[in-house]
Amino acid sequence: MSLVTLLPFIVLIGAMFLMTRSAKKKQQQAASMRNELQPGSGVRTIGGMYATVKEVNEDSILLDAAPGVDLLFAKNAIGAVLTDDEYNRIVHGVEHDLKADGTVVPDDASSLTETDEPAADASSDASDDKPLDLGKKDLADKPVEAAVEPKADETVADEAESKKTDGGTEAK
Repeated sequence: MSLVTLLPFIVLIGAMFLMTRSAKKKQQQAASMRNELQPGSGVRTIGGMYATVKEVNEDSILLDAAPGVDLLFAKNAIGAVLTDDEYNRIVHGVEHDLKADGTVVPDDASSLTETDEPAADASSDASDDKPLDLGKKDLADKPVEAAVEPKADETVADEAESKKTDGGTEAK
């Protein structure tokens, strides 16, 4: 057999080797994560439930899902071990100070439009009877021009259309 006929088989075997190698590496990482579980750690199960590890046995784990609710799970059912900050953020809604500079972004735009002036000045400005000029003119205020001169391009196009007729006035 020649090298050209063997090349697709060699590439296929190499691809299979790389895929099984990465899958095996992920399985080893998951097994080591499960073996390092300690009581008090926050975990997420493969079903998406968050709980605290209460007791670790050889093949099972006792989880504290809520006060007075203890659940027994297989070790393989643990999807991830969470850090304390992440567990508290997800389960208890406790947010740590994410920004050190203390900048606060408002939920609405009303606080962005407030001024440092007293409220009396702002109310007097609003009570003026003058309409605000927003830069648009009313069409009724403008005089209507009698005739608008067509541009040179438009007259050429009109002449071309009139020449295209078949000679009859009812041509469709």
